[in-house]
Amino acid sequence: MIELGANRYGKAAIRLVRVHRDPDGHRLRDLTVAVALEGDFAAAHTDGDNSLVVATDTMKNTAYAFAKDHLDGALEDYGRALAEHFLEFEQVDRATVNIRGHQWRAIEVGGSPAPDAFVRGGEGTRVATVSADRGGTTVEAGVEDLVVMKTTRSAFSGFPRDRYTTLAETDDRLMATKLTAIWRYGAPDLDFDDTFLAVRTTLLEVLADHDSPSVQTSIWIMAKAILERHDEVEEVRMVLPNLHHWQVDLAPFGLTNDGEVYVATTEPHGLIEATVRRGDG
Repeated sequence: MIELGANRYGKAAIRLVRVHRDPDGHRLRDLTVAVALEGDFAAAHTDGDNSLVVATDTMKNTAYAFAKDHLDGALEDYGRALAEHFLEFEQVDRATVNIRGHQWRAIEVGGSPAPDAFVRGGEGTRVATVSADRGGTTVEAGVEDLVVMKTTRSAFSGFPRDRYTTLAETDDRLMATKLTAIWRYGAPDLDFDDTFLAVRTTLLEVLADHDSPSVQTSIWIMAKAILERHDEVEEVRMVLPNLHHWQVDLAPFGLTNDGEVYVATTEPHGLIEATVRRGDG
């Protein structure tokens, strides 16, 4: 017997810019939105029957229309409104909205922010994913592509060695990564902007202020601190690719290199991932 397995469909890469034209200065929201629906769509696959298929063009247009009335606050609130709207279609069992918020900041002019001119920021991409079904709503938030570096207090030693191991052990190295951290909230009703900033602050403070025997341990230390400091968070997923920096051999030039000059490489790189969550105990 042949049968259809799990399936979903939607509209991805919806580019959306919202300008709030406040008298005291404009506010700019730059988003990439994706919508995905799951539900009673088997007939579209097996019989070519599109009678229950909500067009992806409808999803795109709804995202734009909802930006007018639902994008005054947090990304998560906009995503929740959008996801719960699609549940109004009876054939939809679950709607998932993923949002990436691209950062812009006002240009400084004479020490004050310009009211209507912006420069693209580079401190990672804020992300939010809202998934709604008839049983409730789940909200995740986080940051992607946050490039960070520790120039000391990072080590890696004590690992197994065989004939193919060439990496030297070190108790003090430069550690850099393009960090992704996604955390799941325990409730869908929060001040999402304030909570995001608080969790992000914890993430960066702990990154800066701990001694790291490995990237794996760093994930544990940072995620554990988020869960300890923020009761709203139930789970933290982190992905840390190594952005390797190798000390350059300056001996051929009659120079010593005491952790001062490095060559930066991006490929190949280590990729370390882990999820830290609250237990039952």
